[in-house]
Amino acid sequence: MRPEQDEIEQRLSRFTGGLKSAGIKLTIQRLEVCREIASAGSHPDAESVFRGVRQRVPTISLDTVYRTLWTLVDRGLIDTLGVPHERTRFDGNTAPHHHFVCTRCGETTDFCCDAFDSLSVPEAVTPLGTVQKTQVEMRGICLRCAKAPASGDHQHATGHRPGRNQ
Repeated sequence: MRPEQDEIEQRLSRFTGGLKSAGIKLTIQRLEVCREIASAGSHPDAESVFRGVRQRVPTISLDTVYRTLWTLVDRGLIDTLGVPHERTRFDGNTAPHHHFVCTRCGETTDFCCDAFDSLSVPEAVTPLGTVQKTQVEMRGICLRCAKAPASGDHQHATGHRPGRNQ
């Protein structure tokens, strides 16, 4: 569902203000990526953002879109959904369980919780479809990353940045 125009404007203002306050130059390409993400209601991936922006800025590169999106993530202006890696993760554990995902290194760990296993599906989900499985994803900093020196930018001590091509 596409957000209302005032919500789009508020998001765009927050994104551009956050970039400016961090001393990041607001280029036409960055502005259009911000505009695309602010007006999206579908949680787009980078390729979808690229296709949308490319209609207005034909010379933009996919790399510029990725770098801008990660800059917005690094500044806490947008979030990622799911496991913070470009690679799909596979889970051989099909028993009920949940996940803790480290937002720095991407390490994903299973945990069990009876309270989460018995969550009821909210009525707001019913019009969206039929729920077949529910898992809770908790995000935070794993103990290993918490002990590593903070770099100020979502890097693990190895220098790996989740979701990035190095």
